[in-house]
Amino acid sequence: KKKKKHDDDAAEDEPKEPQMSEDEREAMIQAAIAAAKPFSTVDAMVTPATKPEFGDYQCNAAMSLAKSAGLNPRECAQKIVDGLRPLIGDIMEEPEIAGPGFINLKFKEDYLSRALKTMADDAGGRLAVPQTSYKKKIVVDFSSPNIAKEMHVGHLRSTIIGDTLSNLLSFAGHDVLRLNHVGDWGTQFGMLVEHLRDEFPQALNKETSKNVDLGDLVTLYKAAKKRFDVDDDFKMRS
Repeated sequence: KKKKKHDDDAAEDEPKEPQMSEDEREAMIQAAIAAAKPFSTVDAMVTPATKPEFGDYQCNAAMSLAKSAGLNPRECAQKIVDGLRPLIGDIMEEPEIAGPGFINLKFKEDYLSRALKTMADDAGGRLAVPQTSYKKKIVVDFSSPNIAKEMHVGHLRSTIIGDTLSNLLSFAGHDVLRLNHVGDWGTQFGMLVEHLRDEFPQALNKETSKNVDLGDLVTLYKAAKKRFDVDDDFKMRS
């Protein structure tokens, strides 16, 4: 009983956590809302206009952001327009809020005329696009095929994408290194050659190798890889 009384006394002596008043809680919530940044580049949702009468671009972000911002879509759209107006005033006509909260954007004709003239007058052939002032060295890794196996459309696709990105980055002024990493090709061919010696020696004979096509080599390579993973002697020979 004495121990229980001592524990009760100790619990009473512990400092109690101060209770937050309703006003303090509300003030904290409002401060968090004010500091929050609900609009991100991911939420921008700026796309080409679906119809010419809507202008050149349209922004549908207000529809999805309204709830998280505690606004109805048109109010949210108005806040977006208020933020855009000082940034695009020399480029775009006055943004139009349509329907429940769509924002229509249209280029000013005089801006387009000036931009086209500047592009046409650029003797450097860059259409007046300036090079970056933050030049970086960028490595673009292409398809990186296993050269002991047959290539497929995936290698072609990634090579085209890699070359396109490299062209864009070079045009922007970056130092670009195009790279096709083929890995440990010695081991890859070592596996294949050793497996052919054991299982299909005619493929290594100049007279009979013409009867072996690339499809056969793919099948043989897969079999060689299985042996390589489990056979230490075969691994050493490879």
